[in-house]
Parts: sequence; structure tokens; C-alpha cells
Amino acid sequence: MSDAKNRISVVICAHNEEERLPACLEKVTFADEIVVICDKCTDRTEEIAKSFGAKTVVGSWNIEGERRNRAIEEASGEWIFELDADEHINEELAAAIPQAIQSDKYDSYVITVDNYVGKRLVKYGWGASFGTSAVLRLYRKGCKHWGNERVHPSFKITGKKGPYLDGALVHYVDRDISDMIRRFDSYTTARADDLRASGKIGNFPHNFRRIISRFWRCFVSRKGYKEGGLGFLIALLAALFPMVSYLKARYDDK
Repeated sequence: MSDAKNRISVVICAHNEEERLPACLEKVTFADEIVVICDKCTDRTEEIAKSFGAKTVVGSWNIEGERRNRAIEEASGEWIFELDADEHINEELAAAIPQAIQSDKYDSYVITVDNYVGKRLVKYGWGASFGTSAVLRLYRKGCKHWGNERVHPSFKITGKKGPYLDGALVHYVDRDISDMIRRFDSYTTARADDLRASGKIGNFPHNFRRIISRFWRCFVSRKGYKEGGLGFLIALLAALFPMVSYLKARYDDK
């Protein structure tokens, strides 16, 4: 545990995560406080969170950014570590986090992400709204604020950014290819709602051009080709993400 000056709050936003939440919480023994936002939960998520000593907040949020900001507000620690229920902190990272916050040099740190599809570690090709290989998750409270988007919310960060921490977040991003495609459908629907809310849904030519540039970025620049067929699929879905979001915003009835 940290001293009074450097208490760490681990914050998690969860929706019906009774299956994955226990394994996630078992890895955060370094935390001085755990806050779990139970968003529209109809299963045992809240009960499980409380069994680990977590503070729970029950509610309903349609905007991911608002949900994440609420989690931060509920935390009492000097430092915040954001975690999702499908992520595990490996031993090296669990040791690095308490050490990092002892320094007064930095206000935030970036964490490497090891993404798994099923049992396979997929190291290359992530990005362009469909996955990431690094995330800014450890920071002083007050340094980070999320935007009001439904999916992939933007955020503002203040203060001095520190180096990458040792270790990694182990992210079980998709169970299989079918799960990946379902996630694509869910994310593009949420993005379409954001486009409608903004009043600027874009146009076909612009999103068509983005298909090529985004595919190149994921498959070539970020070396998705090293992952074979999975790398191709990730690059393809990332490339189609803006176009399908636009088409849903333009043509789906709401």
C-alpha cells in the first residue's frame, strides 16, 4: 500500500462483467482503493466488486466519457489507475506502479498493452480506432478529463508525462473473430450516434479515402502483416470503421 500522500485508486467501469471481473481484481493488490462503476448491470458485478472491498456506484450511462469521468470523481486517491474488466495487470507492472508514484517528476505514465484475441497474443497492427498498443492510464487526479463521446472518447491531459512503465496491461480484447466482428458492429453504431449528435456526419468521398490510408497504417506502418490473417482482418476493420460509422449515421433510421 502507498503512503497517505500517494494513495492509488484503481477505477473500473463495468457492464455485466461477473465472469471477468474477479480475475481482473485479483491483480490489483497494490491499490489503496478500488472504485467500480456498475453501468446497467443485471448480473452479479456489484456483488463481486464488493467482495473485493470495492466502492461501487450503480447507474446508467450512455456516454462513455461521462461514465469514466464519474469513476474518477468517486476516487479519493492522489493517483488514479484506470482499468477495464477485460484487462489484467502483469506482475512487472504491478511492481512498477507503486514505484513510479514515489517520484515528483511526472504527473502521468503510459502503459504498454499486450492484446489477445482468444489465446493468441497479437502484438502488431493495432490502431485507427480499433485497438491500441499503449494507453495513458496512471496519472495524478485532476490531470485527465474525458470527452463526451459514446465510443473512444477523447481526453485532455495536463502536467508532465513520464516514460513508459515496465510491464504491461494484458488485454483480452476479443474472444474470437466473431467477437471481434460483434465489437466492430457495436463500436460503429456508437460512433454513428456520436456523429449524429455532433451534427457533422461527414461525407462519402472523405471516408472512402480514409479506407486506404488507415489500412496502410495498420497493416504496413504498424506491421500488421506480421500477424498474418488476423493482422489483415484488424487492418480491414480499422480501415472500414469511419465509413461504416458514416453509413449508419446517414442511412440507419433513428
